Amino acid sequence: MAAPSPGPREVLAPSPEAGGRAATWSSRHRGLLWRLRDRQVRLGLFEIDPGHELHRLTCMMQAGLWAATQVSMDHPPTGLPSEEDFSEVLTQAHEGFELGTLAGPAFARLRRSLGLAEEDYQAALGPGGPYLQFLSTSKSKASFFLSHDQRFFLKTQRRREVRALLAHLPRYVRHLQRHPHSLLARLLGVHSLRVAGGKKKYFIIMQSVFYPAGRISERARPSSWVSYRGGRRLLFLPWGEGPQRTWLLRQMELDTAFLQELNVLDYSLLMASQHLHEDERGRGSSLIFCTARSMQGAQSPQELETQNRRLLPDASNALHILDGPEHRYFLGLVDLATVYGLRKRLEHLWKTLRYPGRTFSTVSPAHYARRLCQWVEAHTE
Repeated sequence: MAAPSPGPREVLAPSPEAGGRAATWSSRHRGLLWRLRDRQVRLGLFEIDPGHELHRLTCMMQAGLWAATQVSMDHPPTGLPSEEDFSEVLTQAHEGFELGTLAGPAFARLRRSLGLAEEDYQAALGPGGPYLQFLSTSKSKASFFLSHDQRFFLKTQRRREVRALLAHLPRYVRHLQRHPHSLLARLLGVHSLRVAGGKKKYFIIMQSVFYPAGRISERARPSSWVSYRGGRRLLFLPWGEGPQRTWLLRQMELDTAFLQELNVLDYSLLMASQHLHEDERGRGSSLIFCTARSMQGAQSPQELETQNRRLLPDASNALHILDGPEHRYFLGLVDLATVYGLRKRLEHLWKTLRYPGRTFSTVSPAHYARRLCQWVEAHTE
């Protein structure tokens, strides 16, 4: 899909109040950050302070995102969604760089449907506190960041991956409407950034699967095709005969079938766990059967029957949380931009010829989806 043509050009800069919040935040919370520093290092998180090599880049991202979100706050989309919502590109000029917002109205609608206030989104991603660099074991050359409150995840993407995401965006939105409790990571924005005289870079913003992160004790990213040896079996038996596990397996089928329809593969299931604390136990009476916390679902009787809704814990980011008898689990499907096109088909053919009889991650989308669902079924009880 060809990239949409640029839209209007504006000059917007963070307000003086935003800069004041940054200074206040820095002095007020510096001590707390130092106390958390050792724990963050163990998790592969590093504060991007003024001495960091990526500090200038992230400051531009923060200033640009503050201004971009201000546009959606000043001019919220109204009426029914249109094709233009998914194709609009807004380029804003700043001192020394330009930031582009792709499909801005579509993402503004999506954030609103998730119950995410634009003011909170702007405060977390703007100049109110330093980003955290996340050191990933991914083979890609992407850079990974977290907002200072670890609520939002930012990742650089290749241009072809961004084009795939935007091409799939209308169907992605419809899938979330039909299945408000989907395990798919919530994509919240797609942007480009060009430093004066440089190449355009792209990055995406997602809601972090691991939020709130304060009590998480273990994390894993098991491959969908390699046996996860030594891993503890997950337990989803909080009520009777395991409705959580039944829900999980069904939702995995729905989500991977959707990704198969998009001809997507190489996605991963993120997992984390924590021991339930006393204030998290025995809260069955506070769980509500509701989709408003996640996204407004489809209203027709036929689609209501296929939503696969569940009881949502009374917690932040409840969509990706499942409670077991002793543990709370965080689960989400990420990396949704790899299409099984000619490049992947040739890669599979080459590996098959080079290493006969071996198993590879690069297989057909149908095989990939089936293998991941089988892994989840075998590793839950």
